[in-house]
Amino acid sequence: MEGELRRRAILQLLRDEGKPMSAAKLSRFLGVSRQIIVGDVALLRASGHEITATPRGYVVPEQAGQKKTVRRQLACRHDSAAMREELYAIVDEGCTVQDVIVEHPIYGQLTGLLSLSNRHDVEEFIRKSQTEDAKPLSMLTEGIHLHTLLCPDEAAFRRVHDKLKALGVLLESR
Repeated sequence: MEGELRRRAILQLLRDEGKPMSAAKLSRFLGVSRQIIVGDVALLRASGHEITATPRGYVVPEQAGQKKTVRRQLACRHDSAAMREELYAIVDEGCTVQDVIVEHPIYGQLTGLLSLSNRHDVEEFIRKSQTEDAKPLSMLTEGIHLHTLLCPDEAAFRRVHDKLKALGVLLESR
């Protein structure tokens, strides 16, 4: 398959999927190496297409946030042991954890894209952090971090806020 045609196919696959797709999965569909896909995505980005890399694969942002209408941020603080419970509290109310943001003393704001929408996504994220022996970004800031949430409505956001406050992880509750 010629490069330009393959890049159009990548965009279409990402739009049709509506959730993150790994470079490995794209490479299997298109019959090329994972590295070719990584290069194609870089070329697509350079030509102005918005493609976001998440821990679970590539996603076209307008697809990822299409069903969500309320975007809010919450400040939290907890150790890594409370991460699963925090993320479950968010996704169980129908919200997506778009990212995690920490304020680093040298680098300034660091953002990690998450795109976690359900318990399966959370479990995959936690499994990957354990198998890769990787620490959450919030460990750089003594557990303090922000999450950007995409919620179906204000009521869902309010329920998340209340759950996180009850868990004692909402920064304002400390």
